Amino acid sequence: MEITKLETFIVPPRWCFLKIETDEGVVGWGEPVVEGRAHTVAAAVDELADYLIGKDPLLIEDHWQVMYRSGFYRGGPIGMSAIAGVDQALWDIKGKHHGVPVHALLGGQVRDRIKVYSWIGGDRPSDVANNARAVVERGFKAVKMNGSEELQIIDTFDKVQGVIDNVAAVREAVGPNVGIGVDFHGRVHKPMAKVLAKELDPFKLMFIEEPVLSENVEALRDIVNQTSTPIALGERLYSRWDFKHILAGGYVDIIQPDASHAGGITECRKIASMAEAYDVAVALHCPLGPIALATCLQIDAVSYNAFIQEQSLGIHYNKGNDLLDYIRNPEVFKYDDGMVAIPQGPGLGIDVNEEKVREMAKVGHRWRNPVWRHADGSVAEW
Repeated sequence: MEITKLETFIVPPRWCFLKIETDEGVVGWGEPVVEGRAHTVAAAVDELADYLIGKDPLLIEDHWQVMYRSGFYRGGPIGMSAIAGVDQALWDIKGKHHGVPVHALLGGQVRDRIKVYSWIGGDRPSDVANNARAVVERGFKAVKMNGSEELQIIDTFDKVQGVIDNVAAVREAVGPNVGIGVDFHGRVHKPMAKVLAKELDPFKLMFIEEPVLSENVEALRDIVNQTSTPIALGERLYSRWDFKHILAGGYVDIIQPDASHAGGITECRKIASMAEAYDVAVALHCPLGPIALATCLQIDAVSYNAFIQEQSLGIHYNKGNDLLDYIRNPEVFKYDDGMVAIPQGPGLGIDVNEEKVREMAKVGHRWRNPVWRHADGSVAEW
């Protein structure tokens, strides 16, 4: 069997899909994307095609090593996301070729379902209590919310109080046993992160996510001493080498690699295994589309330390097109009692609606991150 064609599709709301074809008619799908840089990643996939055309799609590990090591300049969001999408599609092909789900090829599942959480609120938290209550009524047992709006490196306590009020409202709305993740989104710098982490301790959060940017990870030494809340980080890390010093330094309790950014199934499986050796949990990052979610669930299936899965159904980004719109078997993502089932079909376990993909690729998207500014006019972290 040989790879004959790679084709990317820029589809709304902000995704990029990849189809890999073979001479035996077996096709695989991946989701190579960086939010706000979808076209750039698609171009990187096109460059990888020069090597991949004519190759045996089943030699996944060798292809991964070539894509990563032969570029000389390596790592980073664009290159690793391109590799991720290719890797996903190759595993999809391999599973379909053998007639088994990907997790069966990775040693077999250790779980048949995993807990999921739903986003509440939008970029600027408001009316979060009602949103949280509605999500729990739909059956979710965990939620995640943005912690704050823009914060200066040193800011006023009214901003801190606003965060506290929002989190308090959600805790009151959902009760003591629903998990709450609070995402600082890298908007907070070390001085204010120390304050917020300590102030949020009474609400018994599931985790605080990205209390500081990944490049400022040394700041976590101070922050972890201010709180008993688990610290999560990792959506902006792209390889096991990026995670190596995070794990060795004992900076976090939960890592959040993104299987569409961090090298796909091949790499994220290795990252999860590294984390297990440090007794660190895994909560894969996935505010993306159905191919990305199916990919994450294959990794969750075989990762002992995976405990919860992000998913984008109904997320505020998905205006006009949502998670289930591009697949013919939406029942594969069976949500029940706050969990989602691990797909059992061959490959990634989803049936991509290619006609819908091609139709919406004609629409495309130019999604970009919003640009925020502080009151003094300087650029704020979004």
